[in-house]
Amino acid sequence: MAGSLFSRLFSRATEALDRKFRWHRLPVPLGLLTLVGLRMRLRESNLHDTSSAPAMKQSPPEDGRRLTARTVDGTYNDLENPAMGSAGTHFGRNVPVELTYPENEWALLRPSPRTVSRELLTRHEFLPATTLNVLAGAWLQFMIRDWFSHGKSASENPWKLDLTEDDPWTQERPMQVMRTRKDPTHPPDDPSPPTYLNTETHWWDGSQLYGSNAEVQKRVRTGEDGKLVTGPDGMLPKELVAEASKEPGFWVGLALLQTLFVLEHNAICDRLRAEYPSWSDDDLFDHARLINSALLAKIHTVEWTTGILGHPTMQIGMRANWWGVAGERLHGLLGRIGSSEVISGIPGSPKNHYGVPYAITEEFVAVYRMHPLVPDDFDLRSVSGDEPLQKRNFRDIAGPRVPEVLDQVSMKDLLYSFGVAHPGAITLHNYPRFLQEYERPDGVLMDLAATDILRSRELGVPRYNEFRRLLHLPPAESFEELTDNPVWADELRRVYDGEIDRVDLTVGLYAEPVPEGFGFSDTAFRIFVLMASRRLNSDRFFTTDYNARIYTQTGLNWIDDNDMSTVLLRHFPDLLPALRNTKNAFAPWERTGSWRR
Repeated sequence: MAGSLFSRLFSRATEALDRKFRWHRLPVPLGLLTLVGLRMRLRESNLHDTSSAPAMKQSPPEDGRRLTARTVDGTYNDLENPAMGSAGTHFGRNVPVELTYPENEWALLRPSPRTVSRELLTRHEFLPATTLNVLAGAWLQFMIRDWFSHGKSASENPWKLDLTEDDPWTQERPMQVMRTRKDPTHPPDDPSPPTYLNTETHWWDGSQLYGSNAEVQKRVRTGEDGKLVTGPDGMLPKELVAEASKEPGFWVGLALLQTLFVLEHNAICDRLRAEYPSWSDDDLFDHARLINSALLAKIHTVEWTTGILGHPTMQIGMRANWWGVAGERLHGLLGRIGSSEVISGIPGSPKNHYGVPYAITEEFVAVYRMHPLVPDDFDLRSVSGDEPLQKRNFRDIAGPRVPEVLDQVSMKDLLYSFGVAHPGAITLHNYPRFLQEYERPDGVLMDLAATDILRSRELGVPRYNEFRRLLHLPPAESFEELTDNPVWADELRRVYDGEIDRVDLTVGLYAEPVPEGFGFSDTAFRIFVLMASRRLNSDRFFTTDYNARIYTQTGLNWIDDNDMSTVLLRHFPDLLPALRNTKNAFAPWERTGSWRR
């Protein structure tokens, strides 16, 4: 009771400190303490369960494989509630469920998402994020493919978006946008807010590589030595690339990272085979998956995140999520020092759901709508001397064009090209123009920017000001308070008819001034503070089962000893001249044309 009282007092005190001074303006030690308190407050108030489904009661099979390995569909991660976080279960919420009813249809379409897209999001001039490279943008989509999907949209009764007379849209008028697939488990006469199902596993388990169902996993496994399928050239098989190219959203950036971590999985299998020659195909696969998935989580936590959130407090804070305040060096010497996640990091600490079954949330999905990271134009160059190879636009490296690009440009040159180029800044007026007129592989044309705006409204995610209130932040009282750009303030006022509370979440996140070194807004960061650690805290394979008994010491050493740069150089050693002076592989690489021996 005393500890609980102290926690509440501490979180309230840090919340008051943040409101008065803002955590990112405080000295680093005080800023870190404030973030700890803010996370405690968010854990207390901003985790909400949407599922009333009973826990699965069946026991793990007698062979015990589910006790020590990740299942294909994410079941049995929590042995007391085996369905938790599995594919086909509900998205959770970071705001009270009773506040997630979507607006009535008239209000939901006001202002028209297409108007918001054209007037506030259209990229007239590319605004680069100069501290990052394009791999950082590709990486985020690669991660999202692991975390969530609402599945194929429903084709019946599409949303109809009003278009102005001068709108150049060449397809049907009004614009039609398919609705999000309904939750088939939600009774039609149930008056509670709509719910939605995640077709992927909610866990950080590499499902973009290994699949979320048995059919996909069988297709990507060789059945020998635990390995994943590759082609004669050692890369992804051409038939799998061709198949993936028929799915919406597939582009060369995804193909690069998919290939890289398939190769990494197979390298882990080789290391394990050398160490444990009697292991079966399943033994090797299960352990390699655990190790590869943990390496992906580590890279995202301590490299991608510190790359996009360059504030000094975050450089320490995110590394502490993995190694604790004791730090990486002490971890390497002594391992964990007790059970505290603050002292020694989350991996290996006790599992904790904070009173709410784990699930990816709709609000988490909403704040990760970061399409401005994608450039429209790509300058493909050779890692050997930075020689120009091809110039292509996004349409020319996406969908059915992917196999052609991979045939014409080597993987090492594509990785180099992405490593030396900048992604877009996450801000207003920087949405990729090709995604505002995106032709899906099935030939359907869509404005993805308008769809992004509509999706948050449709799914009952609060608009910007209400979102801030529910995350314990003050709302913007005026458009001038929302953004420090007077031109944007006037544009926002015009589009939203002077109603500050109508501003969409995505628009507010893009317009808001960001803390020093940040690649996205402080408001979005609040969800990140909560959910980035929760994905680790709730997963037994990152907490109670993150040990040598489950992973092997060889596996734990592999995770400790590797990062994005070592993975790249293991499989593409010709990248060394570009990477040798780069501390973070998601920062711009050195151009080889200026390199001298």
